[in-house]
Amino acid sequence: MLNIFAISGSLRAASTNSALLAALAQNAPAGCRVTLYDGLGRLPIFNPDDEGERTPPEAAALIEAVTAADGVIISCPEYAHGVPGGLKNALDWLVSRDAAVAKPAMLVHASPRSLYARAALSEIMRTMSFVLFEETALEIVLIGKKPPEMEAILTTAENRLAMRAAVQGFAASIRSRT
Repeated sequence: MLNIFAISGSLRAASTNSALLAALAQNAPAGCRVTLYDGLGRLPIFNPDDEGERTPPEAAALIEAVTAADGVIISCPEYAHGVPGGLKNALDWLVSRDAAVAKPAMLVHASPRSLYARAALSEIMRTMSFVLFEETALEIVLIGKKPPEMEAILTTAENRLAMRAAVQGFAASIRSRT
Protein backbone atom coordinates (compact mmCIF):
# COMPACT_ATOMS: atom_id res chain seq x y z
CA MET A 1 0.00 0.00 0.00
CA LEU A 2 1.46 3.36 -1.05
CA ASN A 3 1.03 6.16 1.45
CA ILE A 4 0.54 9.50 -0.32
CA PHE A 5 0.39 12.69 1.74
CA ALA A 6 -1.72 15.52 0.27
CA ILE A 7 -1.30 19.19 1.19
CA SER A 8 -3.66 21.99 0.21
CA GLY A 9 -2.05 25.42 0.06
CA SER A 10 -5.36 27.04 1.00
CA LEU A 11 -6.82 27.65 4.45
CA ARG A 12 -10.30 28.60 3.17
CA ALA A 13 -13.17 26.45 4.46
CA ALA A 14 -14.61 26.20 0.94
CA SER A 15 -11.24 25.81 -0.78
CA THR A 16 -11.28 24.49 -4.32
CA ASN A 17 -7.79 23.06 -3.78
CA SER A 18 -8.83 21.21 -0.64
CA ALA A 19 -11.96 19.92 -2.41
CA LEU A 20 -9.82 18.63 -5.28
CA LEU A 21 -7.49 16.79 -2.89
CA ALA A 22 -10.42 15.31 -0.94
CA ALA A 23 -11.91 14.02 -4.20
CA LEU A 24 -8.51 12.65 -5.20
CA ALA A 25 -8.37 10.74 -1.90
CA GLN A 26 -11.86 9.33 -2.49
CA ASN A 27 -10.91 8.24 -6.00
CA ALA A 28 -7.48 6.85 -5.24
CA PRO A 29 -6.82 3.58 -7.04
CA ALA A 30 -6.41 0.29 -5.20
CA GLY A 31 -3.05 0.07 -3.49
CA CYS A 32 -2.89 3.82 -2.73
CA ARG A 33 -3.98 5.67 0.37
CA VAL A 34 -4.14 9.47 0.10
CA THR A 35 -4.06 11.21 3.48
CA LEU A 36 -5.07 14.87 3.66
CA TYR A 37 -3.00 17.22 5.81
CA ASP A 38 -5.12 19.47 8.01
CA GLY A 39 -2.47 21.27 10.07
CA LEU A 40 -1.38 24.07 7.75
CA GLY A 41 -3.14 26.79 9.75
CA ARG A 42 -1.68 25.57 13.05
CA LEU A 43 1.97 25.65 12.00
CA PRO A 44 4.02 28.32 13.73
CA ILE A 45 6.06 30.61 11.53
CA PHE A 46 9.33 28.93 10.61
CA ASN A 47 12.31 30.02 12.65
CA PRO A 48 15.65 28.21 12.23
CA ASP A 49 16.29 28.77 15.95
CA ASP A 50 13.35 26.43 16.65
CA GLU A 51 14.75 23.42 14.81
CA GLY A 52 16.12 20.26 16.36
CA GLU A 53 15.06 19.67 19.95
CA ARG A 54 13.05 22.90 19.89
CA THR A 55 10.92 21.92 16.86
CA PRO A 56 7.28 22.72 17.70
CA PRO A 57 4.98 19.65 17.81
CA GLU A 58 2.91 20.86 14.83
CA ALA A 59 6.04 21.17 12.68
CA ALA A 60 7.42 17.84 13.93
CA ALA A 61 4.15 16.13 12.94
CA LEU A 62 4.39 17.59 9.41
CA ILE A 63 8.02 16.56 9.06
CA GLU A 64 7.23 13.03 10.25
CA ALA A 65 4.24 12.72 7.88
CA VAL A 66 6.25 13.83 4.85
CA THR A 67 9.15 11.58 5.84
CA ALA A 68 6.86 8.55 6.21
CA ALA A 69 4.97 9.20 2.96
CA ASP A 70 5.87 7.42 -0.25
CA GLY A 71 4.91 10.58 -2.14
CA VAL A 72 3.39 14.04 -1.71
CA ILE A 73 0.62 15.72 -3.71
CA ILE A 74 0.10 19.49 -3.44
CA SER A 75 -2.75 21.62 -4.72
CA CYS A 76 -2.16 25.33 -4.31
CA PRO A 77 -3.91 28.60 -5.10
CA GLU A 78 -2.05 31.63 -6.38
CA TYR A 79 -1.91 34.75 -4.22
CA ALA A 80 -0.44 37.91 -5.78
CA HIS A 81 1.39 35.83 -8.41
CA GLY A 82 2.97 33.61 -5.77
CA VAL A 83 2.69 30.69 -3.39
CA PRO A 84 0.51 31.40 -0.33
CA GLY A 85 2.51 32.13 2.80
CA GLY A 86 1.03 29.22 4.77
CA LEU A 87 2.21 26.65 2.24
CA LYS A 88 5.64 28.28 1.87
CA ASN A 89 5.94 28.23 5.67
CA ALA A 90 5.15 24.49 5.73
CA LEU A 91 7.81 23.86 3.08
CA ASP A 92 10.30 25.98 5.03
CA TRP A 93 9.92 23.60 8.00
CA LEU A 94 11.14 20.80 5.69
CA VAL A 95 14.13 22.63 4.18
CA SER A 96 16.90 21.53 6.54
CA ARG A 97 15.52 18.00 6.95
CA ASP A 98 15.80 14.93 4.78
CA ALA A 99 12.00 14.68 4.42
CA ALA A 100 11.95 16.27 0.95
CA VAL A 101 15.18 14.81 -0.40
CA ALA A 102 14.31 12.54 -3.34
CA LYS A 103 10.65 12.49 -2.22
CA PRO A 104 8.31 12.00 -5.19
CA ALA A 105 5.84 14.87 -5.51
CA MET A 106 3.01 15.83 -7.85
CA LEU A 107 1.21 19.14 -8.27
CA VAL A 108 -2.50 19.21 -9.12
CA HIS A 109 -4.51 22.30 -9.96
CA ALA A 110 -8.00 23.65 -9.37
CA SER A 111 -7.50 26.78 -11.46
CA PRO A 112 -6.04 27.44 -14.89
CA ARG A 113 -4.96 30.88 -13.65
CA SER A 114 -2.30 29.79 -11.17
CA LEU A 115 0.60 29.84 -13.63
CA TYR A 116 2.92 32.02 -11.53
CA ALA A 117 2.31 29.96 -8.38
CA ARG A 118 2.86 26.74 -10.33
CA ALA A 119 6.21 27.95 -11.60
CA ALA A 120 7.27 29.27 -8.20
CA LEU A 121 6.17 26.13 -6.37
CA SER A 122 7.93 23.90 -8.88
CA GLU A 123 11.13 25.90 -8.43
CA ILE A 124 10.88 25.79 -4.63
CA MET A 125 10.24 22.06 -4.58
CA ARG A 126 13.05 21.24 -7.01
CA THR A 127 15.42 23.38 -4.93
CA MET A 128 14.37 21.36 -1.88
CA SER A 129 15.19 18.14 -3.80
CA PHE A 130 11.63 16.88 -4.25
CA VAL A 131 11.36 14.78 -7.43
CA LEU A 132 8.46 16.28 -9.36
CA PHE A 133 6.24 13.92 -11.32
CA GLU A 134 5.07 15.85 -14.37
CA GLU A 135 4.10 13.12 -16.83
CA THR A 136 0.40 13.35 -15.96
CA ALA A 137 -0.98 16.84 -15.37
CA LEU A 138 -4.23 17.07 -13.45
CA GLU A 139 -6.22 20.27 -13.68
CA ILE A 140 -9.90 20.29 -12.82
CA VAL A 141 -11.27 23.82 -13.04
CA LEU A 142 -13.13 24.67 -9.84
CA ILE A 143 -12.30 28.37 -9.54
CA GLY A 144 -15.28 30.46 -8.45
CA LYS A 145 -17.45 27.43 -7.69
CA LYS A 146 -19.44 26.93 -4.50
CA PRO A 147 -19.23 23.57 -2.67
CA PRO A 148 -22.28 21.99 -4.35
CA GLU A 149 -20.94 23.00 -7.77
CA MET A 150 -17.50 21.65 -6.90
CA GLU A 151 -19.00 18.34 -5.82
CA ALA A 152 -20.98 18.07 -9.06
CA ILE A 153 -17.84 18.70 -11.12
CA LEU A 154 -15.63 16.37 -9.08
CA THR A 155 -18.09 13.47 -9.21
CA THR A 156 -18.49 13.32 -12.99
CA ALA A 157 -17.27 10.04 -14.46
CA GLU A 158 -14.74 11.89 -16.61
CA ASN A 159 -13.15 13.72 -13.67
CA ARG A 160 -13.18 10.66 -11.42
CA LEU A 161 -11.32 8.74 -14.13
CA ALA A 162 -8.87 11.63 -14.60
CA MET A 163 -8.13 11.73 -10.86
CA ARG A 164 -7.67 7.97 -10.67
CA ALA A 165 -5.39 8.01 -13.73
CA ALA A 166 -3.27 10.84 -12.32
CA VAL A 167 -2.75 9.04 -9.01
CA GLN A 168 -2.12 5.73 -10.83
CA GLY A 169 0.57 7.38 -12.94
CA PHE A 170 2.14 8.96 -9.88
CA ALA A 171 1.99 5.63 -8.01
CA ALA A 172 3.61 3.81 -10.94
CA SER A 173 6.39 6.39 -10.96
CA ILE A 174 6.94 5.91 -7.22
CA ARG A 175 6.99 2.13 -7.54
CA SER A 176 9.46 2.28 -10.43
CA ARG A 177 11.93 4.15 -8.20
CA THR A 178 12.05 1.41 -5.57
